Amino acid sequence: MFKPLLIEPESGFSLDVSGMGFSAAELEAMAPRFAAAASEMKKIEAGEIKNPDENRKVTHFGDRAEYTSGALFAEVERFSAGVREGRILSGTGKKFEALVVNGIGGSALGPQLMQFAINGPYWNELSSDRRCGALKVYFLDNTDSAEFVDLMQVMDPETTLQLVISKSGGTRETKNNMIAMEAVYAARGLDFGANAVAITMKGSDLDKHARENRFLAVFEMAESIGGRTSETSIVGHVPATLCGIDFERFLAGACAMDEWTRAEDPFANPAMILAASWYLAGNGRGDRNMVIVPYSDRLILLSRYLQQLVMESLGKELDLDGNVVHQGLNVFGNKGGTDAHAFIQQLNDGRDDFFATFIEVLTDAERIPVGDQVCIGDYLHGFLAGLNRALRRKNRRTIMVKIAKLSEFELGQIVALYERAVAIYAEFIHINAFHQPGVQAYKKAANNVLALADALREFSGKNRGFSGSAADFAAKIGASGDAFEVGGLLDKAVFNGAGIDRRDENGDWVYSVK
Repeated sequence: MFKPLLIEPESGFSLDVSGMGFSAAELEAMAPRFAAAASEMKKIEAGEIKNPDENRKVTHFGDRAEYTSGALFAEVERFSAGVREGRILSGTGKKFEALVVNGIGGSALGPQLMQFAINGPYWNELSSDRRCGALKVYFLDNTDSAEFVDLMQVMDPETTLQLVISKSGGTRETKNNMIAMEAVYAARGLDFGANAVAITMKGSDLDKHARENRFLAVFEMAESIGGRTSETSIVGHVPATLCGIDFERFLAGACAMDEWTRAEDPFANPAMILAASWYLAGNGRGDRNMVIVPYSDRLILLSRYLQQLVMESLGKELDLDGNVVHQGLNVFGNKGGTDAHAFIQQLNDGRDDFFATFIEVLTDAERIPVGDQVCIGDYLHGFLAGLNRALRRKNRRTIMVKIAKLSEFELGQIVALYERAVAIYAEFIHINAFHQPGVQAYKKAANNVLALADALREFSGKNRGFSGSAADFAAKIGASGDAFEVGGLLDKAVFNGAGIDRRDENGDWVYSVK
């Protein structure tokens, strides 16, 4: 029998979908979808191919249950302890004090979420003693020179461990940052490899590069684990344990949630009920946006993490039969009660095109009084309950997740719940959740633009004094259909010392080769 409140009694984790407004009859009508999804989830964990487009297994659910007993887990723990305790030193014999995580997408979002949730926003300000020898951490997660320059202002290369994460080994953003960082070390007469670690697939370009350049360690990433579901794998393990986080406890929470979400009764399975809530709310088409509002400062990055997990997994043009379906779920969020001064006005009074998921941490970090027997945390709860009440009274849809406290265990539960719910929802709508053709399409388009840049540089080098519109330049390099992209490249060149000037003539840019 359906009950809208599901409770895991040992941890106190609860999911309440009473605010979603659907009936037991609506859920019962989903029985065929529940049964089909349960069958497919068993196939995933049995090791069948579940990413047919790339002919890959999907193993993150099963691998994490065995990971802590394997040799790789022990190797990472030994390495990280050696770094934290000063037994593994930098290339100049100094103790490592900081870590740079160089990765993009799941290689950065998961570790960022973990770091912020467990160690908090001011971890890097603590002394080494307060950090018990664990490392400060910085992230390079884009190919933006501003990010790199900002890091250089605070990074000491001699005491910073460089962690390069790329499953394929050829991710361009990550590779760019590694090349730039290698140049920084070389300019100072330092050996980059003696200060670096890599996580990648065996035999990848990064694997070969790391071994040729004698990185301190190279850790293998499984082909069957995608970036957006990699936080419970070595991708999450290495940065977490270098920063003093109990990764084994995180895995324990994830595995506990896995057990709960394997429940055969769909009405007792929180992942089934969560996915069904999304499905019913959005008419199986994603017609409502998913709003994630954790009432916890330390979970502010959860919405960014879930954007990738949900939108990259479910935003698909084709279903498994090749039919055009244009599926997806939009995800956005903030933190409570900051949200009340941001986008809650629209949720309360604007378009009814969303469902809001509130996540509450019941234990206050500290009871800080601000009045007669009233504390800061009481107000935070009041704001959450008040908003939930206001939305429900307007028949706006809400979901409530509650955890007793925020530690590695509870974070593992949250990550595993959403991973399973996404996989189940994908079965409901008959799409492949584990590939990303749209991402590959944009990368291919970016490569085409970079090829235009090469052609433009070659033309400009041979035709000093040439002047004309973007369309004129495009025609000269044989790319008449790409005038918009050529104009963008010329605009960039004007401001970056590439020998191009521009002037405004009657509202259009005219470019000149110096």
